[in-house]
Amino acid sequence: MMDSNRIFVDTNVLVGAWAGCEKDELCLQYLFSLKGKRLYISTLSIAQFVSVFQKKRTNDEIRRQVKYLLSKFNLVTFAEKDVEVAIDEVSHDIEDNIQYVLCRKMNCGHFITNNIKDYSGYFLLNVLKPSQSRQINQ
Repeated sequence: MMDSNRIFVDTNVLVGAWAGCEKDELCLQYLFSLKGKRLYISTLSIAQFVSVFQKKRTNDEIRRQVKYLLSKFNLVTFAEKDVEVAIDEVSHDIEDNIQYVLCRKMNCGHFITNNIKDYSGYFLLNVLKPSQSRQINQ
């Protein structure tokens, strides 16, 4: 059973927040204020985050931001078995499948993403846009 105290955040919310997207910034601020909740991101998200900003920010800026993210989130690693499960999922986007498999692996009850339609076919998961994150009770 999925745990409503566990929240998985998709890469696009992290990227949006650091790029100055207000709804993503406000979402993370709210999530960071929650007591008794465990926040998760994947190692895949860290790699994607670094890749997006590699040409836009200095390495020192990226290092500081990654360290900050690691101080706020629990990091979920993935292994060959997770990838095997992900490629067998029905969605068209294998990267989304990997994020979903990792979210499910950690029994997260909530998944925060800007691409809500990409996760509409996944069961047992409360998928929310960043602007809906306040639906998660304190």
